[in-house]
Amino acid sequence: MVPALRYLVGACGRARGGFAGGFPGACGSASGRPRPLCGGGRSASTSSFDIVIVGGGIVGLASARALILRHPSLSIGVLEKEKDLAVHQTGHNSGVIHSGIYYKPESLKAKLCVQGAALLYEYCQQKGISYKQCGKLIVAVEQEEIPRLQALYERGLQNGVQGLRLIQQEDIKKKEPYCRGLMAIDCPHTGIVDYRQVALSFAQDFQEAGGSVLTNFEVKDIEMAKESPSRSIDGMQYPIVIKNTKGEEIRCQYVVTCAGLYSDRISELSGCTPDPRIVPFRGDYLLLKPEKCYLVKGNIYPVPDSRFPFLGVHFTPRMDGSIWLGPNAVLAFKREGYRPFDFSATDVMDIIINRGPAGVRAQALDRDGNLVEDFVFDAGVGNIGNRVLHVRNAPSPAATSSLAISGMIADEVQQRFEL
Repeated sequence: MVPALRYLVGACGRARGGFAGGFPGACGSASGRPRPLCGGGRSASTSSFDIVIVGGGIVGLASARALILRHPSLSIGVLEKEKDLAVHQTGHNSGVIHSGIYYKPESLKAKLCVQGAALLYEYCQQKGISYKQCGKLIVAVEQEEIPRLQALYERGLQNGVQGLRLIQQEDIKKKEPYCRGLMAIDCPHTGIVDYRQVALSFAQDFQEAGGSVLTNFEVKDIEMAKESPSRSIDGMQYPIVIKNTKGEEIRCQYVVTCAGLYSDRISELSGCTPDPRIVPFRGDYLLLKPEKCYLVKGNIYPVPDSRFPFLGVHFTPRMDGSIWLGPNAVLAFKREGYRPFDFSATDVMDIIINRGPAGVRAQALDRDGNLVEDFVFDAGVGNIGNRVLHVRNAPSPAATSSLAISGMIADEVQQRFEL
């Protein structure tokens, strides 16, 4: 049914070792079919799955991995519109492993970040993925910033962030010789990593456990099958039809969408409300000259201003040794507009119908223009509503939290679909 698709089918045999997050390994024998290797038989030409995940970014891949390791007998596939995985938000971020200091105590974001950072470090060690736990200073340079800094320190303690210290000018200079400030929070558990490398490792785990990845599959429609396909032994066991822009289709029992910048548009395909609407803001960075990179050893952040929902312009070391300074926050005229003059009329029209506070770096806005900061799950309408789960908003720091987020999504899938 889909001969033109690029299949990346799971390798045969036993998955190596355990996996971070406590998920059991999967096993099976060779079959050559786009189906978990522990599952039953089916024709290799049948493009049908028990569960399909739409979106090959870090959240979608982590979720696919979590699901197949929990349910090795199910056939699970990932659909990605690009020819490669993890090339958008996952591949265009600062690479910081956040500690969880910033978020409201007892909030889901705080819990998932603290848990996710620990799982991510463990995973990278297990898989041999390079990272640097280079730490972070959050520096107050004005007297008026010190009360906010102290309140942030207390918040970090409440969130369970390990190793936090309030340090004075002398210790700031010891940590960062070229940094000047009145007081700072020393956050030693902040680190950096290449998140695309992490995401591709999740994909490898998923495939080794029997999962299938289909690239070059841009989803155009998600609907219930109108009738059983003729001569199909699957019948209506796989009642959802997912079509792409080339006219190709696959069938499945359940769908989970983790579509990032397109989460609102993908969810509308199954009859969901357009809210919350994604509004893209581009963040631009500057690079320090190579001969000046010695000036910065770790992450250096300002004290955040509570009037704005972002962390401010900061210095961030990269795994390649470069130092980034940024980001700013400017309205992007295209959802994947990484260059200043990238433009899409459709994306602009989506933007201008939303009202939002000036200067906000928004990912998702509700219909009243309020920033949506927590997770939003949604389903379709009618019969399809019982078979679709949309992850409408996976707020920052989703990359840091990806392993913890994937566990939560797997729980939600198991409960909603009664797996």
